[in-house]
Amino acid sequence: MTPHPEFLPETKSVFLVDDHPMVREQLTQLIDNQPDLHVCGEARDVSEALEGIERQLPDIAVVDLNLRKSSGLDLIKDLKARGLRIPILVLSMHDEGLYAERALRAGAMGYVSKQENTREILMAIRQVLGGGIHVSPGLAGKLVMNAIGGNLDQNSSPVSKLADRELEVFQLIGRGCGTRKIAESLGLSVKTIESYRARIKDKLNLEDGVQLLQRAVQWVESYDDGKST
Repeated sequence: MTPHPEFLPETKSVFLVDDHPMVREQLTQLIDNQPDLHVCGEARDVSEALEGIERQLPDIAVVDLNLRKSSGLDLIKDLKARGLRIPILVLSMHDEGLYAERALRAGAMGYVSKQENTREILMAIRQVLGGGIHVSPGLAGKLVMNAIGGNLDQNSSPVSKLADRELEVFQLIGRGCGTRKIAESLGLSVKTIESYRARIKDKLNLEDGVQLLQRAVQWVESYDDGKST
């Protein structure tokens, strides 16, 4: 996508990464209607995003966590590994309590829910463009408490103990994917996925694969209902 000639030099370029064409279209309309912003490119998966971002060098990338064949967390880490210092705002339906800190640790500068109104989304984009970090007030308070040694995680879900890749595997199990399909989807070996399954069972104190499947399905269903625990 090439910037229109009428864009002023001071407008900031935005690269969109989302696997839903309708979402990208709606975001493009929203952003291109702003006098200080324009969409310079878009992608639906990690490989397209890496290629497009390296080519366009946008002022900011707005990234979903659910992408085709991979995760937005992987993209954030890959961009950082390649030395591309592009500010990243995560725009996702995922539960903030479980995913926002992971995104920030990976290198994102902000996290905003797709359930927020357009004003909040635009404010988040501009805040990150200005060098700030955008999170909800609740998460900001939690991060401050963690920084000064407080502990607000005593009642958190055991699922929060899972590492990023373990959580990704857990979610795919809950969506009915078998070990081989998960391996193909993530570009990993079956043996590696089996190792992840074993670690997940250990962290969640599950006895066998049946309990793992039941717990994963239950978690995915609660997440899809907007009340992930």
